[in-house]
Amino acid sequence: MIESNLVNATIRFVKKQLENAEGGHDWFHIERVYKLALRIAEKEADVDVLVVQLAALLHDIADSKFHDGDESIGPRLAREFLSEQQLAEDQLEQVIAIIENISFKGGNQAQTYFSKELAVVQDADRLDAIGAIGIARTFNYGGFKNRALYDPAIPPNLHLSKEEYKKNTAPTVNHFYEKLLRLKDLMHTETARELAAERHQFMEQFLSRFYSEWEGEA
Repeated sequence: MIESNLVNATIRFVKKQLENAEGGHDWFHIERVYKLALRIAEKEADVDVLVVQLAALLHDIADSKFHDGDESIGPRLAREFLSEQQLAEDQLEQVIAIIENISFKGGNQAQTYFSKELAVVQDADRLDAIGAIGIARTFNYGGFKNRALYDPAIPPNLHLSKEEYKKNTAPTVNHFYEKLLRLKDLMHTETARELAAERHQFMEQFLSRFYSEWEGEA
């Protein structure tokens, strides 16, 4: 009962924080990640489900993309909230560590923190970045930032540093190669790998059709 009350309080807090969020990083993104994380956690042994729930709910309450690149705001807000809920200290620290380490950040940095709970939540978050939902989110964010859909003269950069990745203004289609198509091979759990394979294939089919239509061939 106590855990249920905490989860419900967290949901209310997150909904309030994200009530004016960009469409790809709003409450519905959180809800999808939350559901995926629970689905994955069911198949994983020795996972603290409460930590997974709280981290999934709180992982994007202040995405640095919308706060001038500041990565400290989200963890700070989450810590302040969870401290008020009297969550056990070890679980609180696990949740904060997941929030601090979940993001892709260009994909060219070694991950220094790892836990089974991070694996579950990170997989869930990455699954929501690919497939049909991932395509919709990518173009929604590209429109939000007023980026070109595609420019054949600007090739993807697969070797972006963390800072370059954060400041990247390339056309939206480039993001498929710089991040989305790489996520399938970065999944940690078997459940996520199975889901990612189908979503990855859908993105490849979409891109094939996109290029055909771009050239007026379809």
